[in-house]
Amino acid sequence: MRLSKEIYKEYKEYPVRVLQFGEGNFLRAFVDWQINILNKKLGWNGSVAVVQPIAQGLVKLLSEQDGLYTLYLQGIKDGKAVREHSVINCISTAINPYTQYDEYLKLAENPELRFIFSNTTEAGIAFVDTDTLADRPQKSFPAKLTALLYHRFKTFNGQAGKGFLIIPCELIDRNGDKLKAIVLKYAALWKLGESFITWINTNNTFCCSLVDRIVPGYPRTEIAEITAELGYEDSLVDVGEQFHLWVIEGPQSIYKELPFDKAGLNVKVVNDITPYRTRKVRILNGAHTSLMPVAYLYGIDSVGEAMANSVIGKFVHGAVYDEIIPTLDLPAEELSAFAAAVAERFSNPYVHHLIMSISLNSMSKYETRVLPSLTEYLKRCGKLPKKLVFSLAALIEFYKGKRGNETIAVTDDAEIIELFANLWNACDGSKQGLKKLVTAVLAYDKVWKSDLNNIAGLTDAVTNDLYEIENKGMKEAVLQVL
Repeated sequence: MRLSKEIYKEYKEYPVRVLQFGEGNFLRAFVDWQINILNKKLGWNGSVAVVQPIAQGLVKLLSEQDGLYTLYLQGIKDGKAVREHSVINCISTAINPYTQYDEYLKLAENPELRFIFSNTTEAGIAFVDTDTLADRPQKSFPAKLTALLYHRFKTFNGQAGKGFLIIPCELIDRNGDKLKAIVLKYAALWKLGESFITWINTNNTFCCSLVDRIVPGYPRTEIAEITAELGYEDSLVDVGEQFHLWVIEGPQSIYKELPFDKAGLNVKVVNDITPYRTRKVRILNGAHTSLMPVAYLYGIDSVGEAMANSVIGKFVHGAVYDEIIPTLDLPAEELSAFAAAVAERFSNPYVHHLIMSISLNSMSKYETRVLPSLTEYLKRCGKLPKKLVFSLAALIEFYKGKRGNETIAVTDDAEIIELFANLWNACDGSKQGLKKLVTAVLAYDKVWKSDLNNIAGLTDAVTNDLYEIENKGMKEAVLQVL
């Protein structure tokens, strides 16, 4: 028996108010989950028309299940490990524009349609110069959107109140600005007229946004047990963590139209998204990257185990609270609350997050996620942050490719792997030899974008830590920075 409106007795129909480009796991566990809550808690009375952005996708399955699917949220909630599930009932229409292009354009004729959300992957917000207005459909997502906006403009004769609130969720910086710029580029390329361009600029709001929720997606290995638990088949079961955050850069009037705050959802409408993006990159991503080489060389294989370990857990806590948070400009209580949520997420008992899975391209990750905290800490505090420096030494040791007698499958650009192989092969293990190695690594400006040996005291500090790791092992060396 498959999930459908026949077996889901609470099924409700709502008018279409949302157009969503993307039907994947993330949007269904994030945006659609929140729309479902608005309907249930506040009687928001709106449904979602989903548009499949590429030729292959899930709209056929969504249609077969009447837009319904089961969402499992699992993780730490109010200090306790919680696993819960609910049926999401807010998708009313699912369209594949590659086979239903007329139905796709017809969505623009709905006077109640007001909101557009998207998640077409980081590669989705792109300009394809071969796209034309006559294509059915266009290749790129922004081109498809431009065609829809133009149809809207013509249908309502450029009426002021028929524009959209457009909030892309793709994980690229300034996503709203980039999407709008490409739409305007298509409008000019296709010669759609100045009045259309003016309507885009004055009657549509493109918001930059930052989304945060880990969504493992369809639980392939557990689906038999889940089906037995539910008592029905669901080809679209989705799994996400409990934590969620949506930061939207835009006018406060967004809350009036999308009252997320009144529904108790963790959605912030702000004037500038930059400090929130910086917070996420520095605290969440920075903690991951700082933890990785230290915990793995300590003999730990998963993030959860690392957080539970008294030594590594203390190392991560100190790096975040003592060395990363002091470099950020948001209110201290907000930063501490976010850091506490990150620690809970890292400790999620339902997610077995292998440390090696976050080791990909660790050099460039350190440059973007950790190095800014290191340099800002030095600038503000007048000294180097011990734990972040130690993490850099541990990273150099990690790229040696050995954990005891075990070979580490280091994954990075071939040039970087070759650099470390040559440097470690030439190193005699003496302190002077290690300093020569460290100096060469810190001078590698293809990654660092500068010569890090120019940072006062850094070369010697990293050399000293690396010497301790080489001679005493990680378990003893890490104690010196605690």
